Amino acid sequence: MTTWDGFHAFATTPVAAPPPPGAPHRSLEERLAYHSRFVTVRTPAIDALAKNVRTLMILGRHQTVTARPSLIVTGPAGAGKTTALLQVGRACHLAHTRRHGAAATAGHVPVAYVLVPPAASAKTLATEFARYLGIPVAAGMSQAQITGAVCHTYTAARVQLVMIDEIHRLNPRTTTGAQSADLIKDLTERIGATFVYAGIDVTTTPLFTGVRGAQLAGRASLIDCAAFPARLGDSEPFRDLVKAMETALDLRHHRPGTLPKLAPYLHERTAGRIGSLARLIRQAAITTLIDGTERITKTTLDAIRLDHLAEQHYQPRTRPRSRRTSTP
Repeated sequence: MTTWDGFHAFATTPVAAPPPPGAPHRSLEERLAYHSRFVTVRTPAIDALAKNVRTLMILGRHQTVTARPSLIVTGPAGAGKTTALLQVGRACHLAHTRRHGAAATAGHVPVAYVLVPPAASAKTLATEFARYLGIPVAAGMSQAQITGAVCHTYTAARVQLVMIDEIHRLNPRTTTGAQSADLIKDLTERIGATFVYAGIDVTTTPLFTGVRGAQLAGRASLIDCAAFPARLGDSEPFRDLVKAMETALDLRHHRPGTLPKLAPYLHERTAGRIGSLARLIRQAAITTLIDGTERITKTTLDAIRLDHLAEQHYQPRTRPRSRRTSTP
């Protein structure tokens, strides 16, 4: 995904979809592969991010004096930040191709996706930008030379959207972190693209502190990709999410409505995190395909071991033992 070829393959591969009504049954292997990939449920965070990215891309289209306004997707681990980022990147790539045609866009790279390496220095981060487009980086090249090559190539490729994931790894309080933050600021001013960042709870990290943090906070809007609440006013967003995932299942004996009825239990199991929920349902579906039952029940879900974060959160309720009174 962190190279153009990989992202292009992701963006152009048809998304997973449940079989349409009346379609022939798919084989076991096909359904195992389907539940491994599974569908991406459209969430409010994805909708908000897509709308804001489109608006900011138009807003900054002819802005040449200063860096364009940017976005930061923040939230707890497992809340679907990377999924939201990639879905919006896919939509931007496909929209660009539809608008201009495949032949007209040959050599164009509308979207770039870069991961911040752990303890990234400015040079290693610049190298990640270079690697995405296959820009040769010789051992003796300086950071300034790599950055210059990146800015030239990204401009020539007409990159419109730059997505930087794991932004919480940057710590501007350290020397290397400050240099990396300065590099990103330099890139936003030299590459004519909209920048979108994603990271874990960025408002609680040093990213927004000091002079560099103030510069970022002054240019970036926040999209909060929080865990799903069980209730929000009169609506039940988590139950709606569970229902959408159940509708996408391809199991021959599963009873529709089973999982929405278990929404309170599923919310406890996953703390409302979409990543944990998707893993739980996918893993349960694959388990029932392997054992032949093809039906998800609470017993099936209880047997699944989830990520450590979810397991730490979940405290099963046990019924208190009834006290027997002895007869004197």
